[in-house]
Amino acid sequence: MTESKISTQLIEQLIEAIQDRKGLNITHIDMSHIETAASPHFIICEGTSSMHVASIADHVREYMLENYQIKPFNYDGYRAAQWIVIDYGDTLVHVFTRDARELYNLEELWSDAEITEYPDIF
Repeated sequence: MTESKISTQLIEQLIEAIQDRKGLNITHIDMSHIETAASPHFIICEGTSSMHVASIADHVREYMLENYQIKPFNYDGYRAAQWIVIDYGDTLVHVFTRDARELYNLEELWSDAEITEYPDIF
């Protein structure tokens, strides 16, 4: 499989995991054409509370391991659970509370990237 196809498949799997735990306002930022980007892909979503943020992040990690045998390289942010980041190599998953997401505004920071929004699923 080509690297592009692997990235697309990983992104779809991660979004599926987020939607499964009712993550909100899911966005994919494709920065693969930006040399200075921290990672080629960001997936951003939000939870309704710090408990929901931690639940989404836990579920993403468990879902990816159980269904696809993929473990993250690292993760951080559980202490405050306002912004948890999970590192899957070329894709970073950012799970925010609404306030933290508005504060850091990653979509605006990377506004020159291709941004795709996904529907909330209930």
